[in-house]
Amino acid sequence: MKYLITESQIENLATMYLDNQDFIQIKAPKSIYFMNSKDDEYAQIRYDKNDGLCYVSYDLLNEISSFFSLQNSDSEKIIIKWIENAINMEVKRFGITLSNFMALKVPWYN
Repeated sequence: MKYLITESQIENLATMYLDNQDFIQIKAPKSIYFMNSKDDEYAQIRYDKNDGLCYVSYDLLNEISSFFSLQNSDSEKIIIKWIENAINMEVKRFGITLSNFMALKVPWYN
């Protein structure tokens, strides 16, 4: 059986998918981290409060793109919108990085 899903329905499904990831949101003085667990060394998402720069792990972007058969650029838009709604702040710049890149390293992790 095949189903036709409109673009807006895919956006809603992807948003629900992100909501169900149960990210732990940790607010630091300069950044907000979205992590799978508070014991993780690297965050999936890091938002810089000072300049609105948001880094997302490539793994998360690829997961959304693959699962919903979206182009990376469409997944980026959905993720940005989800982040903005989650933190009530504007994402001014957006970057994709490997999950073990320093931009996603949690500073207090030992």
